[in-house]
Amino acid sequence: MTAETATPPRPYRWSLSAFGGGRPDQLGTLPAPRDENPPAEPLLPELTAVTAKVLARSDGADLCFLGRSLDSMFDLLTGALEHSGWDGQLLRLPVSCTADDHWSPAAGRRFREHLAAVGLEPYALARRKRPIALVDVVAWGRSYGILHRHLATWIEESREPWAVIRRKLRYVGVTSRCRSSPNTRRWQQDPDNDWVRTLPAGHVTNVSLDHRVWAYLANDQPKVNESFPHWNWFDAPSILTPRHHQVARALAEARYFTEAGRDTAVREELIRLMAREPGFAGREQRRIALALRTRATSRTGSGNRPRTGTRARYKTGNR
Repeated sequence: MTAETATPPRPYRWSLSAFGGGRPDQLGTLPAPRDENPPAEPLLPELTAVTAKVLARSDGADLCFLGRSLDSMFDLLTGALEHSGWDGQLLRLPVSCTADDHWSPAAGRRFREHLAAVGLEPYALARRKRPIALVDVVAWGRSYGILHRHLATWIEESREPWAVIRRKLRYVGVTSRCRSSPNTRRWQQDPDNDWVRTLPAGHVTNVSLDHRVWAYLANDQPKVNESFPHWNWFDAPSILTPRHHQVARALAEARYFTEAGRDTAVREELIRLMAREPGFAGREQRRIALALRTRATSRTGSGNRPRTGTRARYKTGNR
């Protein structure tokens, strides 16, 4: 792809962290959400726990968040790893690809442009040093199945080595927690998801999340950006600027989780919970933990802790 087509039009999202070397946008004072008790604070312990598991189970990969459901996890991590020594990437692929039945050939080509913009172009995949892990909430795995099918076709057409690329790809599914039993069927076992078996063992993994928190993040949470289905992929950038009525509340939650990630107590909790995972023995996972522990003091001028007393909560509860 040429430089002109490397980044297709996508919904604008304000930068809230200096992670990656950029400068966070100055948002000023946000309007107060209509809801006097937004649910961001109760979500933080659950979100912190599932984020630690994602870090531990992704084998130190670059993380690419598919869709919008886990924007809060992205925000938490960009705050936690801001000014740290971790040299990985946190990426967003904000497209909606729950169904591709009616995609035109042009939409298929545009989808490839979106994949390429986050490093999922076959040539780049075959030559990247660090693996890349897709992260999304999962019910039946349809979005992952569509993405993987289009990516596999592209790899075959480009004649890049699948034997190499399959070692670079990972999929992390954040699932709704339910009672575990021998009869529980997981989304990977669905016949429509037989593509899972083309990847090495352990490259498709799950992390469970409290079902109420899962439902909120997947279905109910106000997002900064509206959904981005294929019929909007050719809109002009000006049309993709967020203007919906819940932007203020969505930005308030996004900023809350970014600030929470900057808090020392939250980063210590991430490390503590990562250390409980079997995968923590890996070198890359320990590098991330070290980066969280030695993160420099924020130089953005926004070093305030979350308004809700995060440090006190983690010292007295959730242990």
